[in-house]
Amino acid sequence: MYRTLVQMFDERVASNPLYTAQLSKDEKAKFHPTTYIQLQEKVRSLAASLRKLGLRRGEIVGLMSDNRAEWMVADLAILALGAADAPRGRDAMDYEIRYILFETEARFCFAENLEMADRIIALKPELPKLETVIVMDGSKPVADREGLAARCSSSGLSILLQADLVCSGGDILDKEDGRKDIEHEIALGSEEDICTIIFTSGTTGNPKGVMLTHANMLYQLAQIPSIKKIRPQQRWLAVLPVWHSFERLIQYVILDNLDVIAYSKPIGKIMLIDMAQVKPHYICSVPRIWETVKAGVNQNLRSKTPMQRRLFNFFLSVAKKQYRAKELVEGRVPDIKRRFRALDWLCGIIPYVVLSPVAALGRKVAFKPITSKFGPDFLGGISGGGSMSKDVQTFFSAIGVTLIDGYGLTETAPLVGAQDFDHPTRGFMFAMKGTEIRCLKDDGSVAAPGEKGVLYVRGPQVMKGYFKRSDLTDKVIDKDGWFNTGDLAVMTRSGLFCIAGRAKDTIVLSGGENIEPVPIEAALNESEYIETSVVVGQDKKYLAALIVIAEKNVERYLKDMKIPYVNREDLAGMEEVKALINREIQDKVSSKRGFKAFEQINRFALLEKSFKVGEELSAKQELKRHRINEIYKREIEELFS
Repeated sequence: MYRTLVQMFDERVASNPLYTAQLSKDEKAKFHPTTYIQLQEKVRSLAASLRKLGLRRGEIVGLMSDNRAEWMVADLAILALGAADAPRGRDAMDYEIRYILFETEARFCFAENLEMADRIIALKPELPKLETVIVMDGSKPVADREGLAARCSSSGLSILLQADLVCSGGDILDKEDGRKDIEHEIALGSEEDICTIIFTSGTTGNPKGVMLTHANMLYQLAQIPSIKKIRPQQRWLAVLPVWHSFERLIQYVILDNLDVIAYSKPIGKIMLIDMAQVKPHYICSVPRIWETVKAGVNQNLRSKTPMQRRLFNFFLSVAKKQYRAKELVEGRVPDIKRRFRALDWLCGIIPYVVLSPVAALGRKVAFKPITSKFGPDFLGGISGGGSMSKDVQTFFSAIGVTLIDGYGLTETAPLVGAQDFDHPTRGFMFAMKGTEIRCLKDDGSVAAPGEKGVLYVRGPQVMKGYFKRSDLTDKVIDKDGWFNTGDLAVMTRSGLFCIAGRAKDTIVLSGGENIEPVPIEAALNESEYIETSVVVGQDKKYLAALIVIAEKNVERYLKDMKIPYVNREDLAGMEEVKALINREIQDKVSSKRGFKAFEQINRFALLEKSFKVGEELSAKQELKRHRINEIYKREIEELFS
């Protein structure tokens, strides 16, 4: 029985070596296959070269790249030697890359291309341990050997090509003991070995390194059949950044099931072209992509004739009603309160029978142009990295596209629970077998069904801890092994759960970006015209802010600018004040000040009164975010309308 991800991979290769493992595009965007045996040979060859370069068991290797075929080769080669990787994507800021490589004392770092390699090289003065940078993209550097040599000379680093290491590693394997040495290293692997350290943002500004073991990942692979039984050689279109724990897990799910991964990008035009070529069975994505597809349908409807729009909306309305009736008939309604199965069936069976033929006609006539874009073999999508809107899931279910929701965090590697693929309960998920969950109220008591409580998780997927930060680990994992997710959840009588908000400050956008609002709010509050700011945007496409203006300073500004106003109560509604605050926001939260594009504020609302202790503020003058969300629900909804 295998104990590590690489041992699992080797078992799968032995059973069906000629199955296709990867589909990757060339410069003309044409997909080319790599078989499982070819992938294994590349992994072993790269591992042999890394071993010769001195990579040791237990070391941590930087892996700075987005999705590409070489990523999987590098990952498995690192793991084969008993080392671990610390991945990050191309959108990482330089200070984040420096922090990760410095903290992990990485001697080796993979870079997706020359551009990323140059960024890492520029950080060398602050990275005394770094010795070797390995460039994954071989298309451009191959023709620029002199450029690589110049970089080596000026930086003092060894700049190598992954393609060259795979080639030279093949020669090492062909020697008498080369292959045996790598197989011996693989055999030494333990399920308690750390396989990756994924750095996530922290409230202090420094990322936190989540240590995940082979056991964390392998446990989840064993639970996937409870969500959906997957057949070998089904095709998955990969669009998410692989350094995110969600896509990382999916990579291993694909290998475990002898499936095929095709590399794409989360860009509409590219995805459509790739779907036409690959004809995927599954797509994993964040809620934003599914929201974008739904929005695209609505946008396309505006170009249709009034009759076509009415016909589409009629069939959509019927299909939604039919699907809700189907949920009643199949017992897929959350039992927050006690439900009577027979009564649900009786309430649902007549509309289900009556509406089904009309809904089926709608899927054939009105919805076919949409569903056909996914391809003839498409079975469904899996959404993660943020809560999916019930409206989005209802829309896709109605038109005949299966779309399920999953929940987890980087600290849980990431899967805690998911919906049943074939019989989902809309908005609610079940916890994986072997995973315990509970919801606790502020007083520590267990929340009753329907009550909100902080979600705690205990199971084999919970992280080993935060890298070099046992103090932070102790704050989130208690002595009995319960992990505090920081999320608010509601449970049903039968043990299903749904996420109802966040008890901690982290905001997750619908694109999967994790954002800490505190540094952004601190920057906004630097403005003399802003008294208090609250950043909002959970599960939305962008960030927005509620702003309490500093009335005295704003009044002074208006007087200096000779702008008339009636009284202080009218300030928040003045266009001149809105323009002033907008300029302040653009100045304080900008790329020039180190904020990423998705961390910047797109819209804001000016509030008419200051926050009060006991209402919006705690006794310690801290923001009571969930209370603010309740008080200003209308204003927040308008920001995202």
